[in-house]
Amino acid sequence: MTSSFSRSVINLRRPHELLQVHSNLANLTRLIDIASISNKYTFKSVETWALDVIVDTVTRRGSSSPQFPLAGLCHVPASPTQICTFHAQLSNNEQIVALVRLAQMCQHERLLNTMVESLRRHMGSSPQNAYMAMMLADELDLRVLRGAAYLEVMQKAVVVVRRPGPGPVEGEIDADGRLLVSAAQQMRLLSGYYRLTMAWEQLRTVPPNFDHAPLCGVNWHQSGCMQSWQEFWREKTKSETVLVLGLADVLGRLRAVLKEFDKWGSATYMHHDCRMLARRAINEKLKAAQDALPDLFSDMD
Repeated sequence: MTSSFSRSVINLRRPHELLQVHSNLANLTRLIDIASISNKYTFKSVETWALDVIVDTVTRRGSSSPQFPLAGLCHVPASPTQICTFHAQLSNNEQIVALVRLAQMCQHERLLNTMVESLRRHMGSSPQNAYMAMMLADELDLRVLRGAAYLEVMQKAVVVVRRPGPGPVEGEIDADGRLLVSAAQQMRLLSGYYRLTMAWEQLRTVPPNFDHAPLCGVNWHQSGCMQSWQEFWREKTKSETVLVLGLADVLGRLRAVLKEFDKWGSATYMHHDCRMLARRAINEKLKAAQDALPDLFSDMD
């Protein structure tokens, strides 16, 4: 093992040289292997430079994009780390899975954040991509990915539990266009749907609370201010723009209500400062719903 490992390192050049070149696709696969072995046998310096070059490789711009589900989908301007361009360097989904597992195993925060953010950006492009993100979130307990991945699958795919025998495997599409999942994943999806519908029912019936601005009590009628807010909430949570969305689409419905609030205009009985506080209350509900997503798609107690 030692001689084979040494030959692989030599073939990839010394660390300071490796950091100065653009690794090709074959080297990326080899780097994944070297980082994994280095982690296992505590070759920390080799592990560090291998992981650094992997990050450099998957975030580099300008290369041609091979054909695989995540390729060619990034239209967002690059961030300083250019995380949205990782797919231009990768050959297949197996390599993406290997990179996420490697980042988690080595506790390499930069690589893990890069891969998770890229998966979040692109899981909406196909049910298979969403399933891959969902599977990795389950396997590696990635809370930051679980809620968004399960929500994407729930909203965009018809799922069915894969039965034993030949045919497509979990994560693939069957002859009827349904995404194959495990029984545990189906139960989490059903649990998430139920919990989201219950969460919306509670949100719909009780407007977000906020404390009135000091000036509202001085030169305004607080009762009228609050009545105006309650009437707005009751009307807009039943509006066509909200009801056209799925019953469990709590995030989409809250965003739709927020848009309606921004179009509400100034001809209301709410004090201006209270309006700003009410808007903040909607945003806080939206953020709370986003933060709660991972817990909603968990096994029922």
